[in-house]
Amino acid sequence: MTGGAVAARDAALTLLRTPGLGPVTLAKLHARLGSAEAIVNARPGVLRDAGLSEARINALQQADAGLIAPDLAWLAAGPDRHILLFDDARYPERLRQTPGAPLLLFVHGDPDWLAMPQLAIVGSRSATPQGALNARSFAEALAARGITIVSGLALGIDGAAHEGALAAKGGTVAVCATGLDRVYPARHQALARQIAAEGALVSEFPIGTVPQQGFFPRRNRVISALSLGVLVVEAARESGSLITARFAMEQGREVFAIPGSIHNPQARGCHALIRQGAKLVESVDDILEELAPQLVGHLRDAPAVPDAEANGGGEALTPEADALLAVLGDEALEFDTLLARSGASVATLSAQLLTLELSGRVVQGADGRYRALRGT
Repeated sequence: MTGGAVAARDAALTLLRTPGLGPVTLAKLHARLGSAEAIVNARPGVLRDAGLSEARINALQQADAGLIAPDLAWLAAGPDRHILLFDDARYPERLRQTPGAPLLLFVHGDPDWLAMPQLAIVGSRSATPQGALNARSFAEALAARGITIVSGLALGIDGAAHEGALAAKGGTVAVCATGLDRVYPARHQALARQIAAEGALVSEFPIGTVPQQGFFPRRNRVISALSLGVLVVEAARESGSLITARFAMEQGREVFAIPGSIHNPQARGCHALIRQGAKLVESVDDILEELAPQLVGHLRDAPAVPDAEANGGGEALTPEADALLAVLGDEALEFDTLLARSGASVATLSAQLLTLELSGRVVQGADGRYRALRGT
């Protein structure tokens, strides 16, 4: 980095760590004064004219160089760690155009994923087995077409979406509500490591930041701003994922929702979104058709579906998958019924169903039931 680039980076980090300077204030200052360096070096009168209080001016002028040491130490720990300033060419353009966008982003992984077409997949932390399967299968299919999947690394729908994208060897971006030296929830340590290796972890928060309730809406706002659209897979009426959907609407993004059973509390938020104008989604094609004008030149061809007859009626299937087809027989069964009859775990059954769906041997109907596709 040149001396000027280092100075710009350090100025932005100093602003990020100055008490009382939130993202809205920083965005206004940046728009008025033009750069982080100009803000840090501004005379008190200029800052006062820009609307900064005396307390904030004093805090900024008393900022110590050691304040940003944790951020610089994190950055120096590996070549896959990056700090993208607002004016950096690698800073995602859709986010840059959003009012109040973060002054900088910490990125652990490959920042090039942020330049790809992105779709957010979000939903309940307390996902049903069917909801988790939907999140994973939609993410896997979309990632296989070249769309980067964005989510928030939370339990439930978020985690399933990240896993689906990784299974397709596609891109996934996890936007975090903590510093990138921490993983929240802790149960997703391994998933976070895999995302950093094959996708990107992103945060607007400085190193050392612990999760706080007020940080999650800020994370959600970045998730929607990065994306062409937001797919809500499952959501209760008070789900935080509805905040992401609301931000998406305010930002002019598309909002999609998967309907569910009227008896499922985790479907009520999705139904509310559909009543408000969100696009009802039953298949990946529903999303691709809506976003088609923005995806020109970016989509890959859909993976070839193996022909069951050409492959001997499924001879490549595992014994477990064959057993699951036998359980299905000629019936159309709900996930919970399959779970009880097969004796498999939720994770195993979800994986087997996904494999069978992708190979064209099982289809899920609009009612959520699964049935086997038989050759003729």
